[in-house]
Amino acid sequence: MKKSVKIMIISLLSVLLIVVSAGCYAAVSFQTAKEESEAKLPTKNQNFTGDEQTSDKELTVMIVGNDSRDDDEDQGRSDTLMVAHYDGKTKQPKLISIMRDSYVTFPDGGQDKINAAYAYGGAQMTKDVLKNNFDLPINYYVVMDFKEFSDIIDELYPKGVTIEAEKDINLDGVDIFKGEQTLHGNSLLQYARFRMDEEGDFGRIRRQQQVMDALVEQSKDLIPIWELPQVAGKMVGKIDTNVPTSLLIDLAKDFLTGKVKPLKSLSVPVEGSWQFNDYTDSGSVIELDEQQNAEAIKAFMKDN
Repeated sequence: MKKSVKIMIISLLSVLLIVVSAGCYAAVSFQTAKEESEAKLPTKNQNFTGDEQTSDKELTVMIVGNDSRDDDEDQGRSDTLMVAHYDGKTKQPKLISIMRDSYVTFPDGGQDKINAAYAYGGAQMTKDVLKNNFDLPINYYVVMDFKEFSDIIDELYPKGVTIEAEKDINLDGVDIFKGEQTLHGNSLLQYARFRMDEEGDFGRIRRQQQVMDALVEQSKDLIPIWELPQVAGKMVGKIDTNVPTSLLIDLAKDFLTGKVKPLKSLSVPVEGSWQFNDYTDSGSVIELDEQQNAEAIKAFMKDN
C-alpha cells in the first residue's frame, strides 16, 4: 500500500475517532450533569397531554413560575404564567404574559383566578384553561421554582444580566436601584417579582417581559457550543418539563449563535378588555373579555 494512501486512511480514522469521542463526551456530560443536579420533581404533571404541533418548526410552551416556600400564602398556585412561542423557520420568539388575577372559566364551569388552575390540576388544568378561554394551543410545559430560576440564571449568565431598572425596589432583603444594573439570579428574580406599588401586577408583567427580553438579547455567545450538553443536563435536572432534551438543545443553538430575532411580547388582558371586580368569591379579580383577548392572541401569534 502506498504511503500516501496509508496517511489518508489514518487521517480519516483519526477524524472519525474525534467525532465519536466528542459525541460520547457530549452524551456522558449531559447524563452526568442531569443526574448530579436532578431534584425530586413533582409527579402531578406526569400525565400532561399537549396539543399536537401544527409544524415541526414551531412550538408553543407554557411556562409556570411556582413559589414553593413554606411561608408563601398562595402555596400551590402559580406565581407567574407565560406562554412562549418560537418559529424555527423565521427565528421569531414571542412571549405572552397572563396576569395572575385574571378571572377565567374552569372546565367544571366555575370561575376563579387563573393562578388557581395549577393548584387545582397542575400543568394539565392550566393548559386546559388557556385552551378553553383563549383558544391557545399548548404543545409543552415548563414548571420552574423560584430558587431553580435563580440557580439557572447564575449558571447560564455567570457575569449577570444587564437591566435598566425602572425604579428603586426592595423585596425579600434585596435592594435594586433605578438605572442600569447588572443583576444575578436572586436579584433578577426579585426585580421580576416585585408588584408592591400602585401598578401592581401590570408593572410586574412589564418588568418580567423586560427581563425575558434581556435574557434573549444577551444569550448570544453565552456558553461555548461544546459545553451545551452539560449545561442542558443541569437545566433538565432542575425543572419539571416534557420538552424533549434534543429539542431544548436545538433551540439553545439558535439563541447562542445569535440567529433569533428580537423578542415580541403581549400582555393579557389587552388594553380595553378588562375591569376590576372586588366582589367575587375569589376576592379582587380582573374580569376580562375572553373573546377580545382570544382574538388579540391569535393576531399576535400570526404576526411575523
